[in-house]
Amino acid sequence: MDNNQQVNFLEDQEQFYEDNEYEQTMGRQFESVVVIKDEKGEVQKKYTLTIQIIKANYQKPYLGGLKNKKSGALLHHAFAQTNQYRREHKEKNHRDTQTHFESTKSTIMMKEFGTQMEKEDLFIDLRNDRTFEPKLYFTSEMWEERREEAALFIQRLIRGWFARRRTNALRQKKQQLQNEQLEKEEDFRRQEEVRHKKEIERRTNPRTKEDFQILYEELELWRTTEIARIKSSAMTEEEKRAALKQVLNKETDLLQTIDRLKIIANQKNKDEKINKFLKSISDPKKWLRKSDGRLTEVHTLYTTRARELMDIYNGLKQRKLSLDERLDILVNTKWTVKEWDCNLTREIVDLIDREADMLNRGRPEPSLEGLRQRLQNLFLQFIETPEFNPEAARFQKIPYEILKSTS
Repeated sequence: MDNNQQVNFLEDQEQFYEDNEYEQTMGRQFESVVVIKDEKGEVQKKYTLTIQIIKANYQKPYLGGLKNKKSGALLHHAFAQTNQYRREHKEKNHRDTQTHFESTKSTIMMKEFGTQMEKEDLFIDLRNDRTFEPKLYFTSEMWEERREEAALFIQRLIRGWFARRRTNALRQKKQQLQNEQLEKEEDFRRQEEVRHKKEIERRTNPRTKEDFQILYEELELWRTTEIARIKSSAMTEEEKRAALKQVLNKETDLLQTIDRLKIIANQKNKDEKINKFLKSISDPKKWLRKSDGRLTEVHTLYTTRARELMDIYNGLKQRKLSLDERLDILVNTKWTVKEWDCNLTREIVDLIDREADMLNRGRPEPSLEGLRQRLQNLFLQFIETPEFNPEAARFQKIPYEILKSTS
């Protein structure tokens, strides 16, 4: 609506009031027809409006408006012409006081807000005031630069962490390899020491045929080396014959030493074989239970009998016993073999009686060594006979029944 149309609307409205004897009464409604004309004065559109007029009981504020130049009528501003609700604010933190459309905690002001200046009759306390100064403006270029520096800092830390972790892994791997190498060297050194001790033991205390074969080979190597050295030397014939005679005498002594070692080894091997046999026949019966996997050991009558015979045999082998202890062992052996009557048991009883008689006469122990050795061998035959020791039948190469029938 342009100015001409607005003026025409106001003129028509004023004429309507005059024609209808307008009175300022409350609650009255009027219907008005709005006619819109163009510049030439021709009617373009018509509007019918229902207007309610309420009498104001207060002085209207002048907020601007229009004045009819022809009639001099003053038309107030639309805000002054409409009814306004008067709101009495009793509290400063009331919702209507803070905002008309929002009602949240963030909009509530806990303290009066405003600016107060000092004057002659007003003193303002500035002790709790704080002065704020603006900081350096942070531009987008500075932000990008800071982001790049932070990214580079993070990358540097991550790469350092990766490098330290890889270095630690390489260091641990190197240390592990060094430890393995040291362990291998230590194992090799330990094995060499064991092998060296074993070689020395084989030469000082030979036990097997291979040990004695090594001694004979080393003796032969020494003999040939000495003979070749003497023959290639610049000695006279008489000196050579004397040197060869010394080599021969030394070789003879070494051969005698080897023979003595062989006798000792045979005796030790024989004792170990006998002890192993006695332990085998006296061990309890063993079997593995399938239900719980435990090993069960049971002593039978035969294993108990074999253990008793083993104890008697070990007693006969003992030396440097008192007279009473030796006689007790002989009496126990005698009553054990007298349960059977045969040539072997009669011979064992005869040897026991002879040793007891010689002990009562006070004969020295060295003179009884042959008798005791014979008694010990006969009692071992008694243990190895299945008729007297049924557990020994398991170790017979030829069944005892066949041997007994042939004899």
